[in-house]
Amino acid sequence: MIELGFHTDNWRPLSKSFEFAVERGAALGLKHVEFAVINGQDFIQEMGYDPAISLQSNPRALRRYLESKGLSVSQIDGSYPLMGPKGSAFGIHYVQQTIRFAAELDCPIVDTTDGAVEIPGLSREEVFRITCDNYRQCLSWAEDYNVILAVEPHGPYTNDPEFLHRLFDYFQSEYLRFNLDTGNTFIAGHDPLEFCKEFRTYLVHCHIKDVSESLAVAARGHDTGIGTSFVPVGGGVNAENIKRVIQYLKETNWSGVMSIECYGTDEFMQASVDFLRPLVADS
Repeated sequence: MIELGFHTDNWRPLSKSFEFAVERGAALGLKHVEFAVINGQDFIQEMGYDPAISLQSNPRALRRYLESKGLSVSQIDGSYPLMGPKGSAFGIHYVQQTIRFAAELDCPIVDTTDGAVEIPGLSREEVFRITCDNYRQCLSWAEDYNVILAVEPHGPYTNDPEFLHRLFDYFQSEYLRFNLDTGNTFIAGHDPLEFCKEFRTYLVHCHIKDVSESLAVAARGHDTGIGTSFVPVGGGVNAENIKRVIQYLKETNWSGVMSIECYGTDEFMQASVDFLRPLVADS
């Protein structure tokens, strides 16, 4: 069964709080929420201008709050770049603590990725070796806490099918899976459906993101990911690809949550839900 959820990061460009995002998502009848985490404190978030959650907050109180809104957490976005030396210095600890937090919330998945650009001074082979070292240290936590690590295509390494296949083949772990992002794969120059088919075996979660025509002209084939889509899902040049991806996943009996990612105005969120609900019906 395919179900719809939402990412609270949709409201970050609007400088809204986590609670604001949750209220809006719940009002749309969505049952699954995804959010980013902060490893420490951020005064912007604490003052209510960023819809992320601190890992120092009380996860059990958070769980009670979300349950009161009829929501479960489909995935936590723990996407500090995990590949390369900074991933070793900072990303490992960040992801490990996100895994612990996810387990307290009965959240099954933590999302991970790389950075926006290639790491200066390192060959792809060197990056791959460091990446494996970093994921190995996080996977031991994932196994103990029974939380899956999903890899999302967002940068130059995760949008490289050969690199991703090598990573999955290296570990052959049920705790290392795939989060499709329809917007990022499209911006990177891929066909989102073909990318989905290639990694369907590992797919556990989706980010559903459209792309405006102006952004596609400016960035497609040059960038490898986008933070926010300033069009509703179904209102951009990626709409037909999204339809094809959903139809393929229905045909192959995939079950999971598709997290809506777009600029979080009421108009855009409502339009995204209206576009997606008929597509996932009867899945």
